[in-house]
Amino acid sequence: MIFRTAYRITGNAADAEDVLQTIFLRLLRQPVGAAPLDQEESYLRRAAVNAALDVIRQKQASRSVPLNEAAARTEQPVSETGLQDCLRRALHTLSERSAEIFALRYFEDLSNQQIAAALDISQVLVAVSLHRSRRQLQKEIRTCMGGNQ
Repeated sequence: MIFRTAYRITGNAADAEDVLQTIFLRLLRQPVGAAPLDQEESYLRRAAVNAALDVIRQKQASRSVPLNEAAARTEQPVSETGLQDCLRRALHTLSERSAEIFALRYFEDLSNQQIAAALDISQVLVAVSLHRSRRQLQKEIRTCMGGNQ
């Protein structure tokens, strides 16, 4: 489940394996007397989403492209892979909570009710966050693909 969640977000098996390893190392480093997890699946899924988003953010921060290359890229048609890359970059622009909610809904196929229960927030907040995230992501993807805002 952790690998699948991370892979859906990062789109890269090596990154998903890194996320899996990171999460289990965190669990192993917990003190011996630490309280057991109440909802293991929910915790692991959220940890996978957050760690995968961290991987995307780290890659985004280290990536730079000369302006002439960036201009050349926008004139080319965008393939499905290019669209996925644009989505990953756009996810980076969302707040951590919004990205987490978006990933749980659209990558993990959880319902708004399930997300609300897992994050201990209202279903209305989930719906509003998803609406705002979709609008922001649409704008970011259009920009990434070289279209008008």
